[in-house]
Amino acid sequence: MMAAVRSKNTRPEMLVRRMAHVMGYRYRLHVSTLPGKPDLVFPARRSVIFVHGCFWHQHGCSSGDSHLPNSNKSYWHPKLERNRARDAEHLKALGASGWKCLVLWECELAKPKTIQHRLASFLGPSTSFLRLSKSRPARQTPAARTSRPARKRGSSPQKR
Repeated sequence: MMAAVRSKNTRPEMLVRRMAHVMGYRYRLHVSTLPGKPDLVFPARRSVIFVHGCFWHQHGCSSGDSHLPNSNKSYWHPKLERNRARDAEHLKALGASGWKCLVLWECELAKPKTIQHRLASFLGPSTSFLRLSKSRPARQTPAARTSRPARKRGSSPQKR
């Protein structure tokens, strides 16, 4: 059963990735040289984002996913506490080395507008859209694209 639990490319992570990409942010995924292998890494901004599941990281929200299982408590309680302690260590290490960190929780993703606002305020303005719009030439009208006069419908070019 535990083999089926994914640590990368989870549904909440994919949602945040799509949202950040649509907003114009570009990022790296799961950089193993950083503590905790953050889900999204923005090297130029020295910023990282972790997308945490409420159960695995024990958020304590009211969604009901962060409760302790009733069976095998002697296994689950220490395991989930280790996850929380490890998360705190990773955030502390990243902060000490000059990285800004944002943790997004699975339960928060139900409100996409709020997440978009948090991403924008955390990462700052996206410049990729501005760069693209400046580098593209102005759109030409269909008439300006062709230098030949338009043919009448139904007529074909004459062969010689």
